[in-house]
Amino acid sequence: MPDPIDVYVGSRIRLKRTLSGHTQQKLAKSLGITFQQVQKYERGSNRVGSSRLVHIANFLEVHPAWFFAEMPEEIAGFGKKGMSEDTSPYEADKTMLRRETLELVRIMEHMDDKTSRAAIIALINELGSISA
Repeated sequence: MPDPIDVYVGSRIRLKRTLSGHTQQKLAKSLGITFQQVQKYERGSNRVGSSRLVHIANFLEVHPAWFFAEMPEEIAGFGKKGMSEDTSPYEADKTMLRRETLELVRIMEHMDDKTSRAAIIALINELGSISA
């Protein structure tokens, strides 16, 4: 089992990379590693060393501390008392980490026309109610 901190940091790398419009291949090339290694970092199955994390932060144009921001106390090791074994701190984040969600957020962020954004949201709401 990967360490929850590594999984969290990896998910933040993926989030920022996707929102920035970069591919795993592009990040990997900038780091001199394979895209498979980037995949392992993003899944948390391989731990990111501190110097590598600084290089990733520079590529993604964020401060290295960004990867730890908003980390739930349960992951950081605080407040473990009372947690059940099946409690997953990632359940709420799963929707926000899906590729489709990140792509939608990135596209919507670059749209200037408020009417078009509202129409897209209405369409998505309508499609969601049809499939539900």
